[in-house]
Amino acid sequence: MINPDEPYEIQIAKQAKIIEALINRAERGHEVGSSAYSLFESAIALQAEVWEKTKDLEKALDTLGKASSELEIAYQAQERIQRNLADAMVAMEGGFALFSEERLQVCNAQFRHLLPDIEPLIKPGLGFDDYLAAVSASKYLNRSDSGGIGRPQPMAKEQRPGQRFSSFVMVLRNDRWFQISYRQTSSGNIAVLQTEITDIVRENRREKNRLIDQQAHFLQAAFDHMSLGICTFSSRGELLVRNERFGELLGVPLLLLKKGSRFQRIVEHVERHEILDRKGRRSQFAGWFKAMRRGESVQERFRRSDGMSLDVRIRSLPDDGFIVSIMDVTMETQAAALLEQRVQERTAELSEANRLLKIHADEQTKIEGALRQAKEAAEAAHTSKTRFLAAASHDLLQPINAAKLYLSMLTETAGQPGAKDVVSRLNRSFTSIESLLQALLDISRLDSSGAEFNITSFDLGSLLQGLAEDLAPLATEKGISLRIVPSTRWVTSDQRYLMRCIQNLVVNAIQYTERGRVLVGCRPRGDRLRIEVWDTGIGISEEDQTRIFNEFTRASGAERGTGMGLGLSIVERACRHLDHPVRLVSQPGRGSVFSITVPLAAPGRASACENPMIEPMLDGSLDLIVMVVENDADELHAMTQILESWGASVLAAGSTADAAALMQEIGTAPDILLADYQLDDGDNGVETIRTLRALAGVEIPAVIVSANRQRELLRLGNEMSFAVLAKPVQLVRLRALIDWKTRARVA
Repeated sequence: MINPDEPYEIQIAKQAKIIEALINRAERGHEVGSSAYSLFESAIALQAEVWEKTKDLEKALDTLGKASSELEIAYQAQERIQRNLADAMVAMEGGFALFSEERLQVCNAQFRHLLPDIEPLIKPGLGFDDYLAAVSASKYLNRSDSGGIGRPQPMAKEQRPGQRFSSFVMVLRNDRWFQISYRQTSSGNIAVLQTEITDIVRENRREKNRLIDQQAHFLQAAFDHMSLGICTFSSRGELLVRNERFGELLGVPLLLLKKGSRFQRIVEHVERHEILDRKGRRSQFAGWFKAMRRGESVQERFRRSDGMSLDVRIRSLPDDGFIVSIMDVTMETQAAALLEQRVQERTAELSEANRLLKIHADEQTKIEGALRQAKEAAEAAHTSKTRFLAAASHDLLQPINAAKLYLSMLTETAGQPGAKDVVSRLNRSFTSIESLLQALLDISRLDSSGAEFNITSFDLGSLLQGLAEDLAPLATEKGISLRIVPSTRWVTSDQRYLMRCIQNLVVNAIQYTERGRVLVGCRPRGDRLRIEVWDTGIGISEEDQTRIFNEFTRASGAERGTGMGLGLSIVERACRHLDHPVRLVSQPGRGSVFSITVPLAAPGRASACENPMIEPMLDGSLDLIVMVVENDADELHAMTQILESWGASVLAAGSTADAAALMQEIGTAPDILLADYQLDDGDNGVETIRTLRALAGVEIPAVIVSANRQRELLRLGNEMSFAVLAKPVQLVRLRALIDWKTRARVA
C-alpha cells in the first residue's frame, strides 16, 4: 500500500490515513454492538499496527535527520576548501585574477593595488576588455620609456579556446616594470598574472653598462699597445680617447690632449709652433671636415722638424665622429735594405694588436653567449611556470566539479542504498583537492629562494611505523601486500619533508602495482642510510625515467586517475635541497626500485615540538578541560563540537584577552591549550601561551595549530615546550597529540 521509493512526506501522509481508517473501523464496530471479545481482538490488532507504523515513521525521520547533518558537513567542507583557495591566492608573490565569462570573479590584493587609479574599478563583475582598457589608460604608466613594449590589447574573439594567450610588459613612472600575462583556460575562464620584473630589467641595465665600460677598457688597452698614434674625436671635434703614442708623434703637450679638447685647437698649436713642415701649404682644416661629412677619408704625409716622417690619416666613424691615426714612416725613406726589416717589425706590431683585438672579440662572444643562455633559462623558467599554473588550474577544477556532482546525487538519493557510496566518493573528491593543494604549496615552498628546512636527528623507525599505519588501508583497498621492514636507525634530515618523500614513493608504488607487493626497507651504506621502496608494478621505461620527476608527468601505460603527477616532482625538489641523492632502477613489466640516501645520526631524543608517533587512543572519554583559541567562528565551533563529542569540557575563545578572561572566570587553568597561530589584530597563539602560563603560574600543555611551517615557529616550540600541528588537521593525530601531551604532564 505504501511505495518505499516515494518521498518521506507522502509515505507519512499515507500512514496517517491508514491509522485514521483503522481507528474509525474500530469505533464503527463498537457502535454496531459486536461482542466484547471481537472488540478486544480488533483493538489489539489495531494497536499492533499503530506501533509498527509509528516505528516506521520514527525510522524515516531519523534517516532524514542524518542525511541533513551529512549535507551540512559537506557544505562546511566546501566552504573550508574555498577559504583555502583564497589563502593560496594571498600567498602568491604576484598579482592573480580569474575572469569567468569575461567578468572578474576573484583576485588577490597584489592584483588590485598595482595601479592606484584603476583600483576602484577592480571589483567582481568588471569586464575583461574594460580592465585592459583601464590599464592602457592608467596615468601611472611611463609612456616616455616604452622601450618598444606594446600596450595591452583585447584578445581576438575568433581564437579557439585554449589558444587565447597574450603577454606584455608595462613600465610604471617609479621605474618599476611588470609583465602582464593572460590565458584562456579550456573551461572558458581567463587567468591573469601580474609579475614584477623590475630586478631583471635593472640587472640588464647594469650588465649593459658594465659591458660598455669593459669594451672601453679593452679599446684603451688596444690603443696603448699600438705603435700608431690613435685619437678619436666626437662629431663636434672634441677629443674622446687617445694613446700616449699620439702625443709623442705629434709633439703636442699633454695639457692640450685632455678629454674634451677640440681638434681645431690641436691643429692650431701644431701650425703655430711649426711642428710639422707643410712646405708653405695653407691649412686644409675646413676641407678635411667637408671630406669626412661626405664619408671620405683623408690621408697626408708630413715631416717633423727633427726629420721624422709621419703619415696622418683621418677617417669618419658611424656616429659622425672621426678617428686620427699618426704613423712614423721615416724608415720608408731609408735604404731598400732596411725597408723589408721595417715592414716585418710593423707587421709584427700589427699582428700583436690584432691578437689583442681578437682576444677581446672572443671574450665578448663568450659574454654574449652567457647572456643568451641566461635569457633562454629565464624564458624556460617562465614557460614552465605558466604551464604549471595552467595545468594546476585544470586539475583543481576536476575534483571540484566531481564534488558538486556528488552533492547533487546525495540530495537525490538520500536514504537510498547508494547514498553511502555517494558520500564516500564525495569524501575522496575533497581529499583529492586537499592533496593537490598540499602538493602545490610544497612545490611553491621548495621553488622559492627562501625555502626553510628544520634539520634534526630523529628515529626513522617511528616515521616508518606511522607511514605503515596511514597507507595500509590504501594497499588493502588495492589488494596489494604492503610490508615495511622495522628500523632502529636514527637519521639527520627534515622530518616532515622526508616523511612526505617516502610517502609519495610508497603511494606511487601502490598505485602503479596491479598485483603483488610493495616492500620498504633500509640498507646501511657507511655513514649513510639508503631507504628503498620496491614494487612489482608496471615498471618504467628508460625514456620515461628521464622525465617522470617533472611536475604533472605520469609513466607511459599508467591508467587515468592514478595520481596528479606531482609526487615525484616534490621528491626531486625536496631531496635536491636536502642533499639526499635519489636513485631509480626499473624494468618494464617487472617493477621498480626508488631509493633515498640520508645521513645517519647517533640515537638521541626528539625535539619537544615534533608530533609523537604513537598509537591514537580514541575509544576512551577525553575527561579534560580544553581551552580552544581560534579567531574564525566556524572553525572554533567545529573544533568545539569535535572535542565535546570526545567527552571534553571546552572553553572557546577568539583571542588571547578572551582566553585570559575565561580562565580567570573559572578560577583554574585548563588541562591543555589548543591555539591557532594567526589571530586578529596582531595577536597570535604564541602570545596566548605566554599569557595563560603567566596567569596560571604553571606550564600548561599547549599545541599550536597553524599552516605556518617556518623554522622560527618550530624553534619557539622547542624553547617554550609546545607542539606544532599543521593544517589541515587530521583528527586522529590531534587526539593522539592531546593524549601524549596530557599524559606527559601527569607523568
